[in-house]
Amino acid sequence: MVREGAVRTGGGRRPGYVAAAVVFAIGMAGTTLPTPLYGLYQREIGFSELIVTVVFAVYALSVIAVLMLVGNYSDKAGRRPVLLCAMALSAASAGCFLLESGLPLLFAGRLLSGGAAGLLSGAATAAILELARPGQKARAGFAATAANMGGLGCGPLLSGVLAEYTPWPLTLPFWVHLGLVVLACGIIRRLPETVAHPRRWPRPAPQGVAVPPEVKGVFARASMAAFAGFALLGLFTAVAPSFATQTLGVDNLAVTGAIVFSVFLASTAGQSLSGRIGARLALPLGCGALVVGLLLVASSLIAESLPLLVLGALCGGTGQGLSFRAALTLVSDAAPATHRGGTISAFFVVAYTGISVPVVGVGALATWLGLREAGLIFTGCVMLLAAGAGAYSALRPPARS
Repeated sequence: MVREGAVRTGGGRRPGYVAAAVVFAIGMAGTTLPTPLYGLYQREIGFSELIVTVVFAVYALSVIAVLMLVGNYSDKAGRRPVLLCAMALSAASAGCFLLESGLPLLFAGRLLSGGAAGLLSGAATAAILELARPGQKARAGFAATAANMGGLGCGPLLSGVLAEYTPWPLTLPFWVHLGLVVLACGIIRRLPETVAHPRRWPRPAPQGVAVPPEVKGVFARASMAAFAGFALLGLFTAVAPSFATQTLGVDNLAVTGAIVFSVFLASTAGQSLSGRIGARLALPLGCGALVVGLLLVASSLIAESLPLLVLGALCGGTGQGLSFRAALTLVSDAAPATHRGGTISAFFVVAYTGISVPVVGVGALATWLGLREAGLIFTGCVMLLAAGAGAYSALRPPARS
């Protein structure tokens, strides 16, 4: 009997969607490894809070550029070659951080990391969905989004613990990740190819954010919710560690990493709930929970309260997970198979715009008004967007697939 999550081929049993999800999680963990370490880099190199958000935004803009230029490449070249290329970029990013001697390599590391995430977002998600057998589609959808958010959350937790409790805070996290990348490459080599008749090195055909006409109605409401949810994630991965250190006096890097991890853990929990209540209902409910979470984050800024910040992370992360999985499910179900990778990539373009542009605004405002005031303005704007996306989804629910 073939074990769940495995695929039987002519050469015997081979890894299935669970193995592809492990690859996805490893790749995404590498993109958030530096999050708790920015304070150490600030002291070592010397730069402002604005530069922290710019370094973070370089990653997100790299993701967007890759998604727009080659987001649909795996639809032609196959999932496995693109996944291997993503792992190579992830390893190169770790190498930049290991050799880090100033801002140039810091920027280069984030640029390469963004390229890896851009390739993974479309190719890995499509591979997970396509490797699932018909009865596993719902679980595969959860595996795809959970691997994405779970991987992003494990990165700060891993680097925070290693940086706080080992003598090599700026090197050991990246050596560990390199080992995981080698493991991921071994898994990819055994994954079945899910693209029929993949071409060897086809010419890239940049699609921008083109979406098939039959998907546009669903895509609009789904991408609005994704933008708002990823803006919250951007706040926690780029700014929350600085707020915890400067305002709340939290100097333990493991605690800082755990705070960031909590929002992604809650996102994964929200995704599991989304599958139970259905995508059409989960989208507006997730936006509502996101608004409540942002209110709690704003309250933590005013009261200078760590418990309120954690509650905001848990509530907002749950809302983000609910809406994110629902949005991705609706978009992937509506997309034709021949354009699924490209459509998913376009969806992530919008999401990563949400994780980058607002956060740079927070960094700029922080240098002028202060970190607390910038955070309050940010949470107010994202609350309005999330409320609008939730109301739109509730009043005009997408048609059933």
